[in-house]
Amino acid sequence: MVTMENGASNGSAARLPHVVMLATPGMGHLIPLAELAKRLAARHGVTATLIAFASTASATQRAFLASLPPSITSLHLPPVDLSDLPHGTAIETLMSEECARSIPALTQVLTKLKETNRLVAFITDFFGMDSFDAASNVGVERRYLFIPTNLHMLMLLLHLPELDLSIPGEFRDLAEPLQLPGCVPIPGMDILSPLQDRANPCYRWMVHHASRTKEADAILVNSFDAVEPEAAAVLHQQELGRPPVYNIGPLILTRSKSTGVMSTAPPASSRAECLDWLDLQPARSVTFVSFGSGGALPTEQMRELALGLELSGQRFLWVVRSPSDEGTVSDNYYDAESKKDPIVFLPEGFIERTRDVGFLVSSWAPQIDVLSHEATGGFLTHCGWNSTLESLIHGVPMVAWPLYAEQHQNAVMLDEGIGAVIRVPEPKGKDMIARVVKELMVGEGKGAAVRTTVAKLQENALQGLTECGAAATALAELVEKWEVGEN
Repeated sequence: MVTMENGASNGSAARLPHVVMLATPGMGHLIPLAELAKRLAARHGVTATLIAFASTASATQRAFLASLPPSITSLHLPPVDLSDLPHGTAIETLMSEECARSIPALTQVLTKLKETNRLVAFITDFFGMDSFDAASNVGVERRYLFIPTNLHMLMLLLHLPELDLSIPGEFRDLAEPLQLPGCVPIPGMDILSPLQDRANPCYRWMVHHASRTKEADAILVNSFDAVEPEAAAVLHQQELGRPPVYNIGPLILTRSKSTGVMSTAPPASSRAECLDWLDLQPARSVTFVSFGSGGALPTEQMRELALGLELSGQRFLWVVRSPSDEGTVSDNYYDAESKKDPIVFLPEGFIERTRDVGFLVSSWAPQIDVLSHEATGGFLTHCGWNSTLESLIHGVPMVAWPLYAEQHQNAVMLDEGIGAVIRVPEPKGKDMIARVVKELMVGEGKGAAVRTTVAKLQENALQGLTECGAAATALAELVEKWEVGEN
């Protein structure tokens, strides 16, 4: 049974252009698609249905979907059986299998939506490529791929089928960094994590999805030219056999005009407390520390981070999550709440010793509110692309501590490509962590350069979102094709 979360079709809405968007699991996929839907509604009068999977129907996600404006209807597909997959199956495989097994249900949903709406397009992210089959089944003419990350990621995916054939061994064993057109050279160990083991089924899934990218009528990317100019120059050129590419970012979480809500989690008492604490701190003095809703540190690294923050002497606001010694993806990837009390894993006496300079929040904090606060001067981040864009658009320089997925690639591009971050080198001990955090916040060398670069990128990002900016123009060009019936 398909469950409607909010919104409804009516006679007047049925005459408006309508877009269906499929978000595969993870808030990093859902949030930018939702923001795209809001932008289409606000600027172009386009309504949308946002479809999510049963595996992500958590309280966190339901609260987020309920906060969307009336122009966006949302629903969850029925559960599918994944019990035949072995314990420890990679998240990329789980997402891909869930999508592939949901095609019959998705076909039914699209059939009903097409009957009651002027359906002009279907959009899915990378792990939903097989959903193009459902769109084709019901005759949806325009099928778009949405890349919630960046052009470096897209360039890798576009070349992946040929790389799969031309590279005989593992990416991690490459003697030289991988050089793709217009991209920063990426060391093999920093290549997208699901590509690091050819024997793992998630590798084959990645190649499978990549091979289908050419089926898209266009590719929409949550990035902007100034953050990766050389890659943008390459991909903006029309190339035979490749869909056109539209840079429509940054798409980051915004406040809903209808509800006033700007949240990916239910309200918590710690929200007001951490913001009240920030109000008492000097301007640009606090390092915000967060590894996203899906990231987790091993216990020993969590301890070294705590001691490093203490040793740095800098103020910090840390979103503390339960550690994971089995990998860097949290055991509660689909939900923001830690299943165990994370505070008990901190070093003995740490809270008391840092009481005057630090503030701890369990599991979740209002990230946009924190990054936009005057007291926030730095962000120690996993380099998830949502978090990266949020940091750039609020002018907050970053310390890069990547964990999984494309985050290592992002860190290389942000560091060596444009100089918007300082990476924490290996091994990540307390002394090195302290040194990097202090350099970012008050250093006169690389820290000062990073702060200057991020300020310039903020200006570029904001300009692109204006009515005549690059992102707005790209999206308007796409919508115009829907109006005149072009692909």
